[in-house]
Parts: sequence; C-alpha cells; structure tokens
Amino acid sequence: MYHRLAARARSVAALGFAAVAVELPGAGDRSPLPGAEQAHSDLTRAISAGERPTDDVIDRLILPLVDKAVPEWQITLDEVLGLPEIAERVGFSGGVIAIGTRLAAMDSRIAAAGLFAGSYVPRTTMEEARQVTIPLHVLLQWDDAGNDRQMALDLFDAFGSAEKTLYANMGGHTGVPPFAGDDAARFFARHLGGALG
Repeated sequence: MYHRLAARARSVAALGFAAVAVELPGAGDRSPLPGAEQAHSDLTRAISAGERPTDDVIDRLILPLVDKAVPEWQITLDEVLGLPEIAERVGFSGGVIAIGTRLAAMDSRIAAAGLFAGSYVPRTTMEEARQVTIPLHVLLQWDDAGNDRQMALDLFDAFGSAEKTLYANMGGHTGVPPFAGDDAARFFARHLGGALG
C-alpha cells in the first residue's frame, strides 16, 4: 500500500493540495483489532462458499475499524488544519467506504469525498449515508470479487448528496485504471480549488 499511497500523495501535491494518510487501525505495525481475525475468517469462508456474509460478520469486521479510525482522522484533521499553510477546505479520499461515510456524515470540515466502494457495508453505514450531503465521487470496480456490487449500489443510492457520481470500471479490486485518478483529481479541483479548477 505504501507505494500506491505515496504515488497518490505526489499526484495530489502536484495539483496544489496537501495530502496526509493514516495507517488503518489493525494494519501494518499496529496492534490487531480484537475479533478482527475471526471476523475476517468468517467473511472469507462465506465468500469462498459462494454465500453472502451475514450482517453480523460484516458488523464485527467493519464497525470496530470505523469506530477507531474516524476519531483518529478527526484528530489528524485538528493537527493538520492547525498548520498556517493549510487551507480550511478538506477533501477525503479513502478505501474503506464505511470510514469515509461516517467521517463525511459527522465532520463538517469535509467539503467533498472520493470513496472507493471496495468493502462490505454495515447496516449502520447505510443509515449514516443518508446524512451525507457533500459532493461525492464514488469509484466501483465492477468485477471486484471481494465486494458486494449490489450493496455498493444500494449505498450509493442511500447517500443524501445532491451531487454524487458513480464511476464504475471493469476489473477487480486492484485493477483501477490510471485515468480514474485523473477523474478524481478533477472532482477535487472543482470542489476544493486547485490546478485543474
């Protein structure tokens, strides 16, 4: 992930944006989240059997991550926005759509969000999506075997935003075409200002 994130950071910096990334709770060198390994095993087992994972499995896997990550992002925003060279308009771009959804629903500093529909979605995320009213750019990899496409479409429909765009590309989870980043850059430049604005 580091090399892809570093490349994205350099790309947005070239457009005049500052970029910051936060390691997900339980990822990298961070301590595993309690119960995450079992929940992930249950999810993998259901997908391998051709079954839809139960709401309980999705909740056990995703909600502890969201509960821990969103406050960390808010602390990060507090720190970054305290720097004199950083503008007040913030965009969020992230891969766990439940994190981005909750952050956009509860933090008014987020002015626009680019979200990747590449994970399962808890029921509470569907409810939180109705509270999201900022402009959204949602990317969906149509052939992502580890993603419930219909769940992603239902979540997109649930968002309360007057301006929301769904970009669907053929290919699996890591097959995002290079031009998708250009589309996202134009979206953020339009809503946050920047070299493409």
